[in-house]
Amino acid sequence: MPSTVLDVTAVAVGIIENAQHQVLVAQRPEHKLQGGKWEFPGGKIHVGEAVPEALARELHEELGITLRAACPLQRVRHAYPDQSVLLDVWRVTDYTGEPHGREGQPLRWVTPQGLDDLDLPAADLSIVRTLQLSPLYLITDSRRYGRNGMLALIERALSAGARLLQLREPQLSIEEYTEYARSVTVLAHQYGAHVLLNADPSLVAACGADGVHLSSRRLMALQRRPLSQACLVAASCHDIAELVQASRIGADFVVLSPVLATASHPYVTPLGWDGFLHLRMHSDVPVYALGGMLPEHLHVARAMGAQGIAMIRGLWEASSVELAVEAVLR
Repeated sequence: MPSTVLDVTAVAVGIIENAQHQVLVAQRPEHKLQGGKWEFPGGKIHVGEAVPEALARELHEELGITLRAACPLQRVRHAYPDQSVLLDVWRVTDYTGEPHGREGQPLRWVTPQGLDDLDLPAADLSIVRTLQLSPLYLITDSRRYGRNGMLALIERALSAGARLLQLREPQLSIEEYTEYARSVTVLAHQYGAHVLLNADPSLVAACGADGVHLSSRRLMALQRRPLSQACLVAASCHDIAELVQASRIGADFVVLSPVLATASHPYVTPLGWDGFLHLRMHSDVPVYALGGMLPEHLHVARAMGAQGIAMIRGLWEASSVELAVEAVLR
């Protein structure tokens, strides 16, 4: 019997957060497909309809709110046994009205971590993973601060709430890097934080780390995702080709750089916020902005669809690492 190619149903999805950083979910009616499961608000995109228009229409029909502003977050492709879906996910940044279930559906505000306790459609699980990512991505530099000095700075950041860290130490030998990665990972796990290794993916298991951060060179050399879904996979990107490759291999997020001028790369022309926005619109996966970032840049980055900001000197050289972390996370 010949195989059947399923039509793809395009769906606009809205991520709505309240002041307590909780996310709005609604329960599907029992008589509908996947009835009883919780989902993010949204619905099918009509033929010829732009995604923001579809999202505004669906949010008004479902929740009685008027969409004023939203930015793209990610695209999720998922194949169910009976249909394939493309979820075009947008973060709602401004709306008027009070969300309520206009169709009688129960609503609930849930923390990103609390989403794990709900029964959601399989396609939504990738969105949950994104929402659980910190808005702050720290990158180490022990060459500048020394290994012990870097560990002390990391612990200060962790104690202030940092939960996502890239161990980038190209000056270390593999043996030195492995030993240092184990120490950093043990420290980070005491705070419930995740450590990604900027190294060969094979070192992740050996170091007990939580995933890998691929350099653009490693990214472009890959044919498939290098680690299972149990680990995080991130990548450094600088152009559209690298963004496309990151999406193709199933990266969980990427870092775009350099957005602003940096002292470490004075001869590299920065993207600027316009260039960042242009590339961001070509990414199917969540994006962090890197290069000259300070805590006050988070609101600009988020307005352009970024998951958050990645920081090196802007954090470690702050007069108070703790206050800098708190300024991003508050």
